[in-house]
Amino acid sequence: MKKFVLCCLALLPFLSPLGAQVRLESWQTDPVTGSKTGVKATSAGDVDETMGVMRGRTYIAPNGKKFRRGTTRKAARLMLSVQPQMAQVKEVIAYSTRPMLRTYPESELGNWTADLLRRIVADSVGRKVDIAITNKGSLRIDMPAGPVLYDDIMSMFPFKNNLVYLSLRGRDVRAILEQMAATRWQVVGGCRAVVANGKLVSVTVDGKPLDDNALYGVATNSFLLDGGDGFFLEKNAEEKIVCTGYVYDGVLQYVRKLTAAGRPIEYHLDERIVILQEGDNE
Repeated sequence: MKKFVLCCLALLPFLSPLGAQVRLESWQTDPVTGSKTGVKATSAGDVDETMGVMRGRTYIAPNGKKFRRGTTRKAARLMLSVQPQMAQVKEVIAYSTRPMLRTYPESELGNWTADLLRRIVADSVGRKVDIAITNKGSLRIDMPAGPVLYDDIMSMFPFKNNLVYLSLRGRDVRAILEQMAATRWQVVGGCRAVVANGKLVSVTVDGKPLDDNALYGVATNSFLLDGGDGFFLEKNAEEKIVCTGYVYDGVLQYVRKLTAAGRPIEYHLDERIVILQEGDNE
């Protein structure tokens, strides 16, 4: 069960001259273990088996326990009542062979996403896309193992960010990657970068050294164009095309095609980001 958690802190006047209220926002995944009533996360077609049923004023949980009063019954009645409206997002749309976690600096999920964005943007604008750049914060949950719900993909890419094609000179791509090397590495595709001591050591694109004077097609999202997470990717862009629809629209469409072809979701690590430690050699 995914939920957006709003953590509202008390007024901290000693931190702000205006005494403004500080609010921290974060996402988390809460596992549904079924330890109390046997309830598990549901898909569109197994509500009775995973969540139980209401019979009159009694809630009968999946483990057979009966609740005739109290908060458990009230919560169950509420949750069961909204399941018809939740059917669309509980549809199983794909299968993942294993979990893909958001590890750092490189992850299977990040690599899958970046390479997928390259493909989606290239198909959308009819241009060659050499590189993909998106922010790690745009991936909000891990890819689960087993059945993948519509809800999983929407929770993974929840923001209303458009996919964007940019034409950038190699020197501008280098500046973006240097910013990542000095701060925190993001999600990239189509290139391989080596970093040491917060400095960019080398970058290759399609196996060739990044050419500062060459033009490269770059897939990204609208959040990063003008200040998102401190990045200004559209600065100096020689061309910009904003694609129709949001990131999750493109991902959903691709995942459905993958499933229709009988293929699961799975991906790999390929050392596209190498952060050298002291004493390492590249």
